[in-house]
Amino acid sequence: MKIDCKNTAYALAAAFLMLCAASASAQQAQPRPPAPRPAPAPPATPAPAPPSSDVPQQTTATYGDWVVQCETRSGETVPACDMAQVQVAQVQGKNTPFSRIAIGKPEKGLPEKLIVQVPINVSFATSVRIQTSDEDPGLAMPFATCTPNGCFALFDLKDDIVKKFRAGSGTGSFSFADSTGHVNKIPVSFNGFGQAFEALVKK
Repeated sequence: MKIDCKNTAYALAAAFLMLCAASASAQQAQPRPPAPRPAPAPPATPAPAPPSSDVPQQTTATYGDWVVQCETRSGETVPACDMAQVQVAQVQGKNTPFSRIAIGKPEKGLPEKLIVQVPINVSFATSVRIQTSDEDPGLAMPFATCTPNGCFALFDLKDDIVKKFRAGSGTGSFSFADSTGHVNKIPVSFNGFGQAFEALVKK
């Protein structure tokens, strides 16, 4: 059998070209990988909320051993003010608030009120007595009421009493009896009383 070498070479060359073309076409047909997506943006941090207008606005000023405090609540234009002194007691080696004496801002035409607050373990049979000194006979008043926060005695502060408290600059006291009948005598400082009272009246 006689083989035509020339024709066979042409056939092989054509087959090789077709194979290369098919390979190139297959490479072009392969899908490209998708482009990477940008990472999602972090959630926006919410802006801090403005302070609530319902929070009372408070101011304090100290005069000697007395503190004048005013509080203005939302929707109110006139502040509620008082002057006060807190007495402390030693409980397990720590100073703990025990009692409080306060005078509210006086209203026109009404006498000033001094309020003594003590723990609820009291005797109503004995009045509360407040004195500027041991020589002072003092001012006595029975307890008016008790709540879970303590028992309260309310004193009318007439002009002569206010004048005496203004003149006091040292340490006086107030006393009351507990439920066992024991009389407790608590020191009260009148240092700064006059200045605090003047500031309270001007509020």
